Amino acid sequence: MARAARGRHRTDPRRVVPHDSVRRTPLTYSSPVPSAGPARPPVTVFATVRNEERDLRAAVAAVLAQDYTGPMVFALAIGPSTDATAAIAAELAAADPRVVVVENPTGLTPQGLNIAVRAGIGAQPSSVYLIRTDGHAALPRDYVRTAVDTLERTGADNVGGMMVPVGEGAVQEAVAFAMSHPVGLGGGRFHTGGGEGAADTVYLGSFRRATFERVGGYDEHWTRAQDWELNLRLRESGALVWFTPRMRVEYRPRGSFRALASQFHKTGRWRREVVRQYPRTASARYLAPPALVALVTLGFVVGVVGLATGSIAAWALLLPVGYLVGVTVVALAVGRRLRPGVLVRLPAVLATMHLAWGSGYLRGRAVQGRPAVTRGA
Repeated sequence: MARAARGRHRTDPRRVVPHDSVRRTPLTYSSPVPSAGPARPPVTVFATVRNEERDLRAAVAAVLAQDYTGPMVFALAIGPSTDATAAIAAELAAADPRVVVVENPTGLTPQGLNIAVRAGIGAQPSSVYLIRTDGHAALPRDYVRTAVDTLERTGADNVGGMMVPVGEGAVQEAVAFAMSHPVGLGGGRFHTGGGEGAADTVYLGSFRRATFERVGGYDEHWTRAQDWELNLRLRESGALVWFTPRMRVEYRPRGSFRALASQFHKTGRWRREVVRQYPRTASARYLAPPALVALVTLGFVVGVVGLATGSIAAWALLLPVGYLVGVTVVALAVGRRLRPGVLVRLPAVLATMHLAWGSGYLRGRAVQGRPAVTRGA
């Protein structure tokens, strides 16, 4: 039955799709979205990438090796790259008819994701589910099957699981540990794990096509945090976002302090924009890092002035010193089973994450009003 189903849902023989032919195609098609039946429903796996020549072959191979027995296409939106990403993608598309390649001229993530979705649906209009992956994510072999099973079992509109950071080398291993522990990134289940159930957001996302189209896809204003913003709109529309720890995707975090600081500073700036647009989403988890940066900075400045003038204000240095001592003690306690080379770097990794995120939040983005919303529909 599965073999017959695959025969009925053959993909478009044109493997490399010019961008202009896709971007005029709306997310909503004239034919209704098919319902999931007894046979495995058709799915579109989608991703947007740029400068991914190192990991792209493995990422595509992981999708094509899925044990899912239903019809499947993999749509890749390729942004402007300075390496061989585009050539590798074209080669992979020529080698397997399930791979569809389309251009993403902006190179931006939300635009690329919407373009990939349109290309995938254009190649396989019968797609019922849309499953996101990433250019440097190696999906486990049962990922698509687990996603579809969870969508159908729970009735959810978006399901996802855990981002599992894996490091090579002392700094990257320390970053991986910090990203999967509450002391590093707070208590989000897709970072730290937890029981299955309704969630605010999930990693990557596997969507019911009908619901994805109904809310308009990714909002292209959000060049970062677009997945979080989409999940917020989904929940506010009455859709169900569902977390399951059975869906686990390995992720390679930043491997240097400079790259880590840049990543978290940008993330903090965009989180400030999220709170600006959606004030009700502000929480202690998001406000703690900027409050920490403000206190540490104030304590340092006042303390230095106090030392210079010989006044009691010098005691304010206890704020930054106390934070550094505290983060070191906590790091040594929670990371006591790490190998020594990783453990000694963990306090600096945690401090970089906290302070870069907090300073980015305080800086915010230079936004003059809310741009016109541009979504995939």
